[in-house]
Amino acid sequence: MLTGIYKNKKKYFVFFRLISAVLLLTLNSDAQQNTQDSLLQNATLQNVIQYALKRQPAVQQSLIDERITRLQIKSKLADWYPQVDFNYLYQHNFQVQTTIIGGNPIKLGVDNTSALQFSASQSIFNRDVLIANRTKGDVMRQAAQQTVNTKIDVVTNVSKAFYDLLATQQQLKVTNENILRLERSLKDAKAQYDAGVVDKTDYKRATIALNNSMASKKSNEEALKAKTEYLKALMNYPEVASLDIVYDSATLENEIVLDTLKDIDYSKRIEYQILQTQRKLQEANVQYNKWSYITSLSANGAYNLNYLNNSFGKLYNQSYPNSYAGLTLAFPIFQGGKRKYEIQQAEWELKRTDLDLVSLKNSVNSEYTTALSSYKASLSNYQAIRENVALAQEVYDVIQLQYRSGVKTYLEVITAETDLRTSQINYFNALYQVLSSKIDVQRSSGEINP
Repeated sequence: MLTGIYKNKKKYFVFFRLISAVLLLTLNSDAQQNTQDSLLQNATLQNVIQYALKRQPAVQQSLIDERITRLQIKSKLADWYPQVDFNYLYQHNFQVQTTIIGGNPIKLGVDNTSALQFSASQSIFNRDVLIANRTKGDVMRQAAQQTVNTKIDVVTNVSKAFYDLLATQQQLKVTNENILRLERSLKDAKAQYDAGVVDKTDYKRATIALNNSMASKKSNEEALKAKTEYLKALMNYPEVASLDIVYDSATLENEIVLDTLKDIDYSKRIEYQILQTQRKLQEANVQYNKWSYITSLSANGAYNLNYLNNSFGKLYNQSYPNSYAGLTLAFPIFQGGKRKYEIQQAEWELKRTDLDLVSLKNSVNSEYTTALSSYKASLSNYQAIRENVALAQEVYDVIQLQYRSGVKTYLEVITAETDLRTSQINYFNALYQVLSSKIDVQRSSGEINP
């Protein structure tokens, strides 16, 4: 018998272990699937931007604000519907009020009273509900515009961070290529020194140049880590996951072109659109305060079941109902000038919004001019530097051959190598500076449409 019990327990234990293993594998599979879904397989600039727009907390908060605004509007408009209420009342009088009628004391009431009250009201004219109905479109438009503004900021910041990271990657690539050249030069200098062709000066210069490049490589690697984490933070990308951005040099060079002759259109700026919507709401606020001189009208009615008895046990044996229906017309006659002051306040707020529009135009014009000037300067610098790379490469190759032939000194090789490395780094920096400046121009002219 004990053997049978032991065998049953063993079966249950094996079955429990099997179920646990299946559940664990399922959870791990789901976790791996969720992790894969949150990673970018092709981290191009457009994919990175779309990823950020989908997952960035600021964008998600703006979308939530839109939902909250929509619900607030529905809450305000709910006042247009009939308002139905029910109240239950019970009161026990320890001492019933007494009055004297004809010289005799008479009690006014009974010991126990109760009532079931059904009431309903309907707003016919109410300025609060009317303003909510008239401005619901503008309020939702303003919430949507705030979301667009947030998305534009995300696109701008992510694009600049992408270009900055790309520039650092290229600098690191140039440094690695430079290290390979210096290692070959060091090998050649060491061989010539060992052969007695040259003294140890060339060998030491090659070592110094290689050490400097190794230090530069370490610096670029650390900068690359920091800039990668910054881009991942802007994207809300998983911290533990790697992000390998993808780019096409030819495509990037084709994207630097920008029309610099067109005039700025203020209406394209989302900030201008937000102020325009705000102005409409301010106009509605002025009208709202003027409506304070108009009466409010509502219909109301009630049906009550009243119960009166000195004995609590017999209280609900008989009811004494009453009902009514009527209209309520409310008109405040004098409020100490409050309505006049609120109208004037709303009018001044409207004028202030008009001045905000003027100030924004001036700011946008200055911002656009500055961004356009920076773009033109960066483009001019890029065009000047672009040809230097091929020239520096040609000079380096020639001097390297001449050095190996004993025509040129190693100092000239180092100088040519430095010129080549500098021209390559300057080229990539100039390219990404142009692209970054282009983003500023598009942002200031309102051409970024996420």
